[in-house]
Amino acid sequence: MVAGKYGEIDVARKLVQGLFRGSARPPLRADVTLLEDGLDLIGEHGLTACDAAYVAAARRHGWQLVSLDVRDLVSKGLAVTPDSAVYP
Repeated sequence: MVAGKYGEIDVARKLVQGLFRGSARPPLRADVTLLEDGLDLIGEHGLTACDAAYVAAARRHGWQLVSLDVRDLVSKGLAVTPDSAVYP
């Protein structure tokens, strides 16, 4: 999470709380297919398990993944930066 790297723990906490309060569904649960998709992404793109899980979940649900991780996600076309994201 960006908060750990940039020291914005309070901002991240509020974001996560808002996501859970505003969500009509429970958090995502990992299943065999999602884990296999993540493993494929690790092999294909050299991602960390955490990044692969984000990408796999976003793909499964047709979500746009937004990240500041230009090196590992944005440059590989797996995510977009916040300034280029399309918000509903």
